[in-house]
Amino acid sequence: MRLAALVSGGKDSIYAAYLASKEHEITHLISMVSENPASYMFHFPNIHLVKTQAALMGVPLTEKHTKGIKEEELDDLEEAIASLKGEIDGVVTGALASSYQKVRIDSICKRHDLLSIAPLWHRDPVEYLRAALADGFEIIYVAVAAPPLDEKWLGRKLDEKTIDELVQLNLRHGIHPGGEGGELDSLVLDCPMFIRKIKVVHAENNWNEKERNGTYDIKEIELVDK
Repeated sequence: MRLAALVSGGKDSIYAAYLASKEHEITHLISMVSENPASYMFHFPNIHLVKTQAALMGVPLTEKHTKGIKEEELDDLEEAIASLKGEIDGVVTGALASSYQKVRIDSICKRHDLLSIAPLWHRDPVEYLRAALADGFEIIYVAVAAPPLDEKWLGRKLDEKTIDELVQLNLRHGIHPGGEGGELDSLVLDCPMFIRKIKVVHAENNWNEKERNGTYDIKEIELVDK
């Protein structure tokens, strides 16, 4: 089947696209650029780098801007999906545990006679993170929004030690290891679908000590050979 992958630049959406690509053809990528950092549906930090990721995958990108207003942003997503009708047979997403997101995307796909595919749906998050590492994914964290996570997590690379720490944070504080509650956002720097790797040359931490949240804002990158 021909699939469009809804991608944010983060681990869930790109790993889901990778898994789907083993059985299907990813012919398009869709990126939703939200003006609302607190969007209920769409990832915000470093969304501009999806263009680079799409180029590294050699897959055309449909970029759609949205105000990010709750529920209304779904109309913008539907327009983006509908614009590809006739060119795709389904949509793949990185939905992991959020019924809010999955139900709405499923409904959009149903209205347009498209399959909604979510390879990570209800998959154990710790097992999935380890699998992503084993499959050659290089991932960093670009936003945190839940104590006791702190500024040290911004720009931190996902590795086995990080996963072990996330397991402990889950046990002690209820932090979802996959960041499904909005605790953590990520960025994929490399994966098997990329022809080259992304290297961060310059980034700035934007940390709010009072609110205990922040973002890792990437200002300059370079592409390096694997």
